Amino acid sequence: MFRLAHISDVHLGPLPGVTYRELASKRVVGYVNWQRNRRRHMHDAVIDTIVADLKASQPDHLAVTGDLVNLALDGEIEMARHWLETLGSPDNVSVVPGNHDAYVPGAFDKVCRSWAAWMSGDGTGEPVDRNAFPYLRVRGNVALIGVSTARATAPFMANGFFRAGQARRLGKILDATAGSGLFRVVMIHHPPVRGAVSQYKRLFGIELFQRTVNRHGAELVLHGHSHDPSLFFIGTRGVRIPVVGVAAAGQGLGGRHPAAQYNLVDIEGEKGDWQVRLTRRGLTGPAMPPSDLQVIELGADAEASRPLVKS
Repeated sequence: MFRLAHISDVHLGPLPGVTYRELASKRVVGYVNWQRNRRRHMHDAVIDTIVADLKASQPDHLAVTGDLVNLALDGEIEMARHWLETLGSPDNVSVVPGNHDAYVPGAFDKVCRSWAAWMSGDGTGEPVDRNAFPYLRVRGNVALIGVSTARATAPFMANGFFRAGQARRLGKILDATAGSGLFRVVMIHHPPVRGAVSQYKRLFGIELFQRTVNRHGAELVLHGHSHDPSLFFIGTRGVRIPVVGVAAAGQGLGGRHPAAQYNLVDIEGEKGDWQVRLTRRGLTGPAMPPSDLQVIELGADAEASRPLVKS
């Protein structure tokens, strides 16, 4: 059995010192949002509790689907790199960037340089940049495929983008890994389904992503961004590909979204006969450790809903 853990939307805090020059951009909107909202509900103590419980579950690998930071300040990017080092070896942790990691022009390139060890394919040895996505890592009989939808956007917008070049590269990877009989997991920040988030947060390229995955096949898609534990299915001609979201890893109790959770995906079997179990673990009370919130068999009988759990 291969056990894959999944967290997202960490939004590490507190914010480092911010200069007036740094706020002369979209960052001023995010700074106000942090002071009014995220600072009250996103807590490092919550993240520490979730990560400790996750490590106790002894996963074989950890997928982190974006938004490690808030305003993509240089100090935040460096802090996130140190935090990634505490999670484990880059060989055992795979990251894809989120919209907050590319919050302003130039931030994405800095993230790629700083977090390259966690966002690069096996044996590539090449610098990580926008054209390095999707990347491929193979662990046991599982192919971990990291897609980037991150791009700087205008104030009050949090959209993602999936374009033709990345779609072509993704199709080639999906075909190659299918030929090797691997269980293919696509990691992406923005949910590649309609209705999962509001229009100003949605992914541009949903149809292209779904068409690519339908044509070339995949067994599982993991995403973040919505801050909700959700389950959708995409696919055609009787093929159902589960698309799984997760609550924000740093979300405290009492917010608009469910408190912090993480996913455990247990994968067994072989091509044509995969058995997949999704377990959601998360906080239910201020003095209580994380516990199982839901266990789902991701087979033909699984039902889609959004969100699955409310705290």
